[in-house]
Amino acid sequence: MSVQALARSASVQNCTHMLMKNDQRIATTKAKMIRTTTSRTTTSLALFLICITSLLTTSVVESWQNLTPRTTSSKPATGRHATAATTATFTHRSPTLLRAANFGVEVDEDEVFDLCIVGAGPVGVQAALSAGGFYKKKVVLVDAPRASGMLMNEATGEDLSLGGPTGLFSKALRDTSKTIRVASLRGMGLRETSVWSEILGNCVDLASQNAQDQLRTLDFAGVSYVRGFGALQKRSKDDSSSMVKLDVTQEGKDETKTISARNILIATGSKPFRPAGIPFDGVRMFDSDSINTLTFLPKSIAITGSGIIAIEFAKIFRNLGADVTLIIRDQVPRNALMKIGLDKDVAALLVADLVQSGIKIQRGAQVKEFDVPVVEEDREPNSFRQPIKLTLEARGGGPLPTGRESEIRCDAYLAAVGRKPNTHKLGLKEAGVEMDEYGGILVDSRLQTTYPNVFAAGDVLGRPFLASTGVAQSVAAVSAIFGSQEEDPVTQSSCDPDDPLCIDGDISQSGASFDPASLASNPFAFPTGVWSSPEAAYYGLSVQQATELGLDAGEGMALYSECLRGRVFSPNGLLKLVFEKPAGRILGVHICGDDACELIHYGMELVKARRTIKDLTTALYSAVTYHEMYKIAAQAALDQAGARKRRAAAGKALAARNRQRSGQ
Repeated sequence: MSVQALARSASVQNCTHMLMKNDQRIATTKAKMIRTTTSRTTTSLALFLICITSLLTTSVVESWQNLTPRTTSSKPATGRHATAATTATFTHRSPTLLRAANFGVEVDEDEVFDLCIVGAGPVGVQAALSAGGFYKKKVVLVDAPRASGMLMNEATGEDLSLGGPTGLFSKALRDTSKTIRVASLRGMGLRETSVWSEILGNCVDLASQNAQDQLRTLDFAGVSYVRGFGALQKRSKDDSSSMVKLDVTQEGKDETKTISARNILIATGSKPFRPAGIPFDGVRMFDSDSINTLTFLPKSIAITGSGIIAIEFAKIFRNLGADVTLIIRDQVPRNALMKIGLDKDVAALLVADLVQSGIKIQRGAQVKEFDVPVVEEDREPNSFRQPIKLTLEARGGGPLPTGRESEIRCDAYLAAVGRKPNTHKLGLKEAGVEMDEYGGILVDSRLQTTYPNVFAAGDVLGRPFLASTGVAQSVAAVSAIFGSQEEDPVTQSSCDPDDPLCIDGDISQSGASFDPASLASNPFAFPTGVWSSPEAAYYGLSVQQATELGLDAGEGMALYSECLRGRVFSPNGLLKLVFEKPAGRILGVHICGDDACELIHYGMELVKARRTIKDLTTALYSAVTYHEMYKIAAQAALDQAGARKRRAAAGKALAARNRQRSGQ
């Protein structure tokens, strides 16, 4: 029997089983079912429709099994362009609109390009669009998606992550976790494979839509797309030309061809940092990239890390119904978040939400030993239930305090402990490109490396490892290559290096060129967002940072429950304004709650425009919007005593509302 027939038969049996069990379940669940349905017939019809949908989906995607990723290697997943890694491959819906550019063009060694870009993540794609679309230059984009640890659709040969950030999968998974109720699907009798296929199918659809849009945009900009692994060619001593060459081995071909360009931009991104001693296998033991290849929905997962990625995945898997344990080295979780720039109250709110969500936090701990059961290769990944055993110890070694849990059993493990530049085996060192001890490429103020006409942007430079800063760097690099002196933003800085509050218009003017350390430590260089549930975001200084700079700073706070939209739709959260006394100039904005990652950009403009607290108290905002909190926070800054009373009353009302909802 074919795979398709087996999958279809399994779906029919599953549906029949569900409908039979429904009759038995009606009598005992009537009280609960009445909230969502009015009759037995409606329930049966709903189940029948779900079954029909399942059968139709099976026909389209061939089988549930083919919807899930298959690892082609047990090696770690890496950045946008690497030598060997775990690659998630899918057989999914074949889009009707697929351009030939999806598979790349043949390398023509006689062609000379104005710019060759290595890496097709958000940094590389944006650079290509800027050079090809705005400057009308001849551009070629080189990428090796199968070697990058990204998502592939084997049915179409489509690179699902083209133009997308490293966290594309987690963002899609996060949104999916908001719309799919795993407990409800399990309660209906759906099999684990069907539940995970539904979740994964949504993620693949979102990624595919983005990839196809990016390909269309590149095509319209006249950018050539080449699939293959590239390595910088070392320039011979007698070569006096300014041409730069890249050796490219295309997919499915053994021969190596050479691309000649007047300039090259390295934008190969970053890869997860992998601590020694962790037996990563891409099956049950993951890093923050290889988690993309997860082939089953774990009922329990342990996550090591206290940063943005760790928190995001902790909430995602908790929302998907998994038991989650977060292992952090710091004794105080709030302090760990404050180290990455979050305000103390925002950090405390995030930690409180983790605890209220049922996520267990192992504080001041680290994993001493991993006991990972051997899984036969021919077994279905979701069929094993023998757990991974993690033995914990105190930070730095030694036993945990008496009474603390020293052993964790889980279905899967994720290490989210940072990232590092993905510059290995690109021929950079051999060609004379200087790098730091972590593999980050060293550049000057024009983002040019020590190799003439070779530039770099994004995570390959090091911190802060954000797609937003990388994209801004890529645009600045292209401007430095093709722009005139007048329009080159790198030369337009009016910043006084002695002024700690000097804020320029964009990232290309943020202090000491693009030195990664300076960029990462500049609180005015970029906004930061945490895509957890609830979201958190910040821009500018916290009170603590302002005080360390010798400034007399104050703060004004507004709760989500103090504005009408928050009170009705999403009351949990806060917005805080940090300001300089006595002038009231706004120095920073910190938000935790729904749409925080969107709201922060208005706050960023307030800081850049040197607006004051008094300005906000007289500003007019559209009714029933979260932006009203900016005005409430400004008023709180001018009336601290009254604001505390209002927040206390709002908090008391919210607590009563939450108790009523939970039935306490």
